[in-house]
Amino acid sequence: MSKLLEIKNIETYYDLIYAVRGVSLSVETGTITTILGNNGAGKSTILKTVMGLLDDQPDKGTIEFDGHRIDGKDTEDIFRLGLAYVPEGRDIFEEVTVRENLLLGAYIRSDREGIQTDIDRIYQYFPILSDRRNQRAGYLSGGEQQMLAIGRGLMSRPKLLLLDEPSLGLSPILVQSIFDIIQTIRSEGTTILLVEQNARMALSITDTALILENGRFVKEGAARDMMEDKDVQEFYMGVRAQQSAKGYQRYKRKKIWS
Repeated sequence: MSKLLEIKNIETYYDLIYAVRGVSLSVETGTITTILGNNGAGKSTILKTVMGLLDDQPDKGTIEFDGHRIDGKDTEDIFRLGLAYVPEGRDIFEEVTVRENLLLGAYIRSDREGIQTDIDRIYQYFPILSDRRNQRAGYLSGGEQQMLAIGRGLMSRPKLLLLDEPSLGLSPILVQSIFDIIQTIRSEGTTILLVEQNARMALSITDTALILENGRFVKEGAARDMMEDKDVQEFYMGVRAQQSAKGYQRYKRKKIWS
């Protein structure tokens, strides 16, 4: 497999506070790579840095996508190279219809037949969106909005799809549905970089996983190995994953990643 995305030693900061410190990772073509971590660890910052959404970031390091150096480029230029981003919180266009949201995701394209084919494909993934195609997106439920956000992200036919917390706030049934679709998207040729707090679900569909703490990767490996790691099970997949203060302090004292 070839490397589609390669991040080398990036540092990103907000004001004088470093959010990401010397982070490196690579994403192989045709895979799902997942970044796990607690709230505030810097997971979303990595995705935003890759997409050029943070002014003058990264402060250090390089980002290469599909053979192109993209650190320092404008977001639209990065998007046109074949990257798409589905943000945490969805950020759909609430005042326009479901179909219009999907069309907006394809604004860089001019192939009308291909665009319609892809809209039909999104409706196959998420039949409820077909039922709601002429409804204003602001009236959709949270789960339906997440489906729409993913669908809109796919409308540019990205080589790499960045997904930020797609299960956030969804019921268990909807979470399973979203993760099933993520697997389908990958099987049909789209590479995925996923940020997720639901470690159990994420690891069940992921090829490679990395754990981020305080802006640094502290563990990485094959998802199947992570699933069997007792510390990962304790602190990310069980009761500890709820991040009680007592459990978190115990975790820090053990220095299990050092």
